[in-house]
Amino acid sequence: MRLLGITVPNEKRLEIGLTVLYGVGRSRAQTVLKKLDIDYGKRAKDLTPEEENKIRGLVEGMTLEGNLKREVAGNIKRLKDIKTYRGIRHLKKLPTRGQRTKTNSRTVRGNVRRTMASGKRKESKT
Repeated sequence: MRLLGITVPNEKRLEIGLTVLYGVGRSRAQTVLKKLDIDYGKRAKDLTPEEENKIRGLVEGMTLEGNLKREVAGNIKRLKDIKTYRGIRHLKKLPTRGQRTKTNSRTVRGNVRRTMASGKRKESKT
């Protein structure tokens, strides 16, 4: 089954399989299936064409994938443009939601500590 140009895995339960779409998590997948009265445990390969079309119709009405990514990027750009606190944190590539920076957020800041490889010592010229 393909939705929005992405293949939903046939062997996984629908509740999990729908999460391959950007913007669909477990809770949203469950909401979609509950609204259409489809069992969570049903596999994508076991769906009837009518059920497939119902899911496709409902999912295509949501803001997902490229449109959602564009919307999120636009929101971040707006925060940067109006120089809000969160926008400045995005510009500096720092955590935006209040996490500490003294001991954490190394990977975001590019300050990854590397352990010394014990077997690779430089040989001195003598």
